[in-house]
Amino acid sequence: VQLVESGGGLVQSGGSLRLSCAASGVTFSQYDLSWYRQAPGKERELVAAIARVGGATNYVESVKGRFTISRDNAKETVYLQMSRLKPDDTAVYYCKMVRYREYWGQGIQVTVSS
Repeated sequence: VQLVESGGGLVQSGGSLRLSCAASGVTFSQYDLSWYRQAPGKERELVAAIARVGGATNYVESVKGRFTISRDNAKETVYLQMSRLKPDDTAVYYCKMVRYREYWGQGIQVTVSS
């Protein structure tokens, strides 16, 4: 099983980025998917999640209205569209797949400059 994240980088405050996480080696559609982030000196936190059935989503309060999680089962990819980015969004972002087991991506840096 492999999860490969892409799309991170450096962006100015107010800008946008779209993270992608491409999976291989699993039946992608059967997994619940989520994005986490970990800022320096802080614990890893759940940012957004999308269910395998029905596609229900949920978000941490601090990103509601700015971030959108989506999935493309045909492409075996989960996305995190991030808009109106703030310096507080600076972190390493990780994707996660879970059902009976969980799998994590390697993480990708997002840096928002003020």
